[in-house]
Amino acid sequence: MIIKKFNAMSVAKVSGLLYGILGLILGAFVALMTLVGSGTAAMAAKSGKPLMGRLIGVGAVVALPLFYGGLGFVMGYLIAVLYNWVAQMAGGLQVEVEDNPASDSI
Repeated sequence: MIIKKFNAMSVAKVSGLLYGILGLILGAFVALMTLVGSGTAAMAAKSGKPLMGRLIGVGAVVALPLFYGGLGFVMGYLIAVLYNWVAQMAGGLQVEVEDNPASDSI
């Protein structure tokens, strides 16, 4: 089997979703670290003003998935278009596929 072309919009959607999930995980990590850091700083200074840390943490959970998802969508689209262009010249990507006889009995 030879893959000669990808639907660029399909690749963009899947890539955007995967990178959005990655951004959510990264945003949660940034939020956790920011909250821990602001809480520690507030305890050390004895003046409870951890509001900025909380805002940055919540902002990371919202902004990073949107940023990563959007960038993943655009890059997935561009990579698929670039692959389609190169595959026309190179003949595509050869893939070996095997049927699974156990899945036919279900």
